[in-house]
Amino acid sequence: MKHVYFFSKGHTDGDRDMRDLLGGKGANLAEMTRLGVPVPPGFTITTEVCRHHLIADHLPDGAEEEVTKAIKRLERLTNKEFGGEDDPLLVSVRSGGAVSMPGMMDTILNLGLNDRTVEALARISGNECFAYDSYRRFLQMYSDVVLDVGHHSFEAILSDVKDHAGVETDNELDADALRTVVRRYKELIEAESNAPFPEEPEAQLWGAIEAVFRSWRNPRAQAYRKTYRIPHDLGTAVNVQTMVYGNRGPDCGTGVAFTRNAADGEPKLFGEFLINAQGEDVVAGIRDPLAIDQMRDFMPAALEELEETARRLEAHYHEMQDLEFTIENGTLYLLQTRAGKRTARAAVRIAVDMANEELITREQAVLRVEPERLEQVLHPMVDPSAEYTPLAVGNPASPGAASGRIVLTAKEAVEEAAKGDPVILVRTETSPDDFEGMVAAVAIVTSRGGKSSHAAVVARGMGTCCVVGTRELEIDEGAGEVRGRGRVVRRGDWITVDGASGEVIEGKIPTVKPEPGEDFFTLMGWADEFRRLRVRTNADNPADAVTAREFGAEGIGLCRTEHMFFGEERIDAVREMILADDQAGRSAALAKLLPMQRSDFAGIFRAMNGLPVTIRLLDPPLHEFLPSEADEVRRLAEGLGRSVDEIEAAVARLHEANPMLGHRGCRLGYSHPEITAMQARAIIEAALEVAAEGVEVLPEIMVPLVGHEDELDNQRAIVDATAREVFAEQDRKVDYLVGTMIELPRACLTAGDIAARAEFFSFGTNDLTQTTLGLSRDDAGNFLPLYVEAGVYERDPFQSIDTAGVGRLMQLAVAEGRATRPDLKVGICGEHGGDPSSVTFCHSLGMQYVSCSPFRVPVARLAAAHAALEEAASAGTEEAS
Repeated sequence: MKHVYFFSKGHTDGDRDMRDLLGGKGANLAEMTRLGVPVPPGFTITTEVCRHHLIADHLPDGAEEEVTKAIKRLERLTNKEFGGEDDPLLVSVRSGGAVSMPGMMDTILNLGLNDRTVEALARISGNECFAYDSYRRFLQMYSDVVLDVGHHSFEAILSDVKDHAGVETDNELDADALRTVVRRYKELIEAESNAPFPEEPEAQLWGAIEAVFRSWRNPRAQAYRKTYRIPHDLGTAVNVQTMVYGNRGPDCGTGVAFTRNAADGEPKLFGEFLINAQGEDVVAGIRDPLAIDQMRDFMPAALEELEETARRLEAHYHEMQDLEFTIENGTLYLLQTRAGKRTARAAVRIAVDMANEELITREQAVLRVEPERLEQVLHPMVDPSAEYTPLAVGNPASPGAASGRIVLTAKEAVEEAAKGDPVILVRTETSPDDFEGMVAAVAIVTSRGGKSSHAAVVARGMGTCCVVGTRELEIDEGAGEVRGRGRVVRRGDWITVDGASGEVIEGKIPTVKPEPGEDFFTLMGWADEFRRLRVRTNADNPADAVTAREFGAEGIGLCRTEHMFFGEERIDAVREMILADDQAGRSAALAKLLPMQRSDFAGIFRAMNGLPVTIRLLDPPLHEFLPSEADEVRRLAEGLGRSVDEIEAAVARLHEANPMLGHRGCRLGYSHPEITAMQARAIIEAALEVAAEGVEVLPEIMVPLVGHEDELDNQRAIVDATAREVFAEQDRKVDYLVGTMIELPRACLTAGDIAARAEFFSFGTNDLTQTTLGLSRDDAGNFLPLYVEAGVYERDPFQSIDTAGVGRLMQLAVAEGRATRPDLKVGICGEHGGDPSSVTFCHSLGMQYVSCSPFRVPVARLAAAHAALEEAASAGTEEAS
């Protein structure tokens, strides 16, 4: 088995299709070399070697010999010697998984330097500062990654030497100062690791290779994979590449560039670079980078070549590319290309633009935008009418706006977010070690760094609001203070971050919803052409219904009538009905509610003109409407002319040990048929009223919590009898459907019998998940994350359908229901209706629609299109085979 793949001009072993074996970085280095892009030669050690090493704790047979041969080959190609004192070969060692994980694993530059080769490098380059700067960087990187000597101690030494030299930046240090840094670094390493720094390049190389393999399992890499659902068993490749130097002098530099703007999608080269620096300086935020356009003032020829290379690579990959480059003595070298991380807003524009440019098809454009991220296009922004003075202004790195309490470390962010408050992570700069805290935060602020810094790249990938390079902010972690423009805010104080303007604002500032651009509506139009599933919304009032229609909702899949009962005037009537001594008393109270319900339904029917509206009859147990506070109990007693004792006795009588499985849903209508009758009358009367106005009305009446076909028979009989009464009274008719919510395992198992009485099924997956898994979603938070972490459930089953359990019951219910009634309409109205993986599952069951909250409607529309396109692609692949 081949373990090492070489790449160099004229001879390259791999290509872009070998990502699983060579990792994304290795595959793309090979592909760029094949295209004739200037890439320093090197070789890739496969992911199979990593997996073997992680399991067996040693290299597979033959791997070490292949690496040695590859080093010899590099020596011949470059006319340099690894460890040689005349012209030493120096290399970089970088990780590279099959799926890109920016900044999550480890990199080492300048490997091969020691006390002898550094002198050779100084002599050959004629630049002692360059040689010793490279050496001190290597010592720090290697010790941090391989020897586990923390980088903070090195930074303290470097700061101390700069202070003594009276300079501010690293590249102002002279050769003697850099020798001092090297000497002190080596003393630190020996003290911390109880051994001298390894001088032999071969030992350095194997130490670095094995450390990169181990970095696959470091906490930040595991946290990243968990967040983005990347399998943990892929392993990483290792890329060993000849060094080129951006820190060799004023005609050298390094940078990161995107072929299109990663923040807004503008079709223009976007990025940053530093003169006389190495690559890590750009992403670490140690120095303020320059915009890529400014290269024209310093290295115009290199910029022109970079622009041309960017166009070639984008055209070749049919995708926006993220490039890492180095310029050595005016010559451009590409060190990496990969699909660029981008904001959701940029993803939408880039997909639409590329389709219009005929780089990709419309189908590919739709598939390029991840449904999970589409909500970010609808990010809030700071209210333009709000008055405030910013605490600081930095570089806007990731859009959106958020308010939260200040935390100053990643650990604080995780701990405070777990308590329920939104938090904003404020740091001098972030590192990959901060990843879990960044995930927990609603916004991120750094005082250093540019738009290519670690904070910016990670925040954009997550869709988290972010501002970087806020130089006005002085962050004092020890004192728990952040100072800016003469003001002080402290740990735990509220601030607001505007990722669009770069402003950091003291206090909580109101936000407003954004207006999606033309590209958004174009992409959604294309998605609608490809999807089969319809998308409805869960809405309980006309305002939500209007919002949902604006987002493309094709009806209401769940209107919860109980949400209409909590207004002050209404709740009293509801409570009067609950506490009535007999049916006559309940009917009198319900008569007060009838016009209110009728008005509510009429408003929703008007808002959804021409679209179906599914109205669920009363579902919660009655005790939820009764007061618990003493003042409320007293007020209710006075209003009803009854004693406090009577009210408290009634509350106690209605209390249930397990109300979720108690007297609720159709059971209420079964025992109190007048409730069902009132609601049915309100729906039918509202439908007739609005239909008379010329509005097309499509009411669907849904009976909740049916577990037995007799329950639905009972409730349907009341609905139909009430409808006949209203039709006779008004001498007019309107079509309506009666169906049920499938949310109990028994309903799934007897779906054939229930379908004989129901014209539609709507899965209530929240309760179906609870009753199938025996979990209370209100209490499972204490242990369910542990189950997900351990892999018991792949994802939280209340967020994404448990296809093996709940999904199996759903599949059975659809099949048996349609066996009885072939034209049975089937949908879903639980929270899962807006979850992309659940939408895909619903598509696979052949449902007609999903229903979700208004702001999730675009997500569900795009997810439904993905499901249809992926199904078609899979069918095409099967036919071809």
